[in-house]
Amino acid sequence: MRLDKYLKVTRIIKRRTVANDACDAAHVAVNGRPAKASYDVKIGDVIEVTFGARTLKFKVLDVKETVGKNDASSLYEVID
Repeated sequence: MRLDKYLKVTRIIKRRTVANDACDAAHVAVNGRPAKASYDVKIGDVIEVTFGARTLKFKVLDVKETVGKNDASSLYEVID
């Protein structure tokens, strides 16, 4: 699954276009490297998303095309 779509499905970023723009602006890194929106997300990847001064770091636990609102957080694990 594409990185921008994964960020939308997990509801980390609300819209896919916003996720795409964040990737283009180098606000998203996968395994320590800046990633493009077309990056293919795999289980075990560590993704960092920068929101202004705050950074969210999480590990991919599962990749699903669609998921309910209540189950979205089960696709990843937040790392401190």
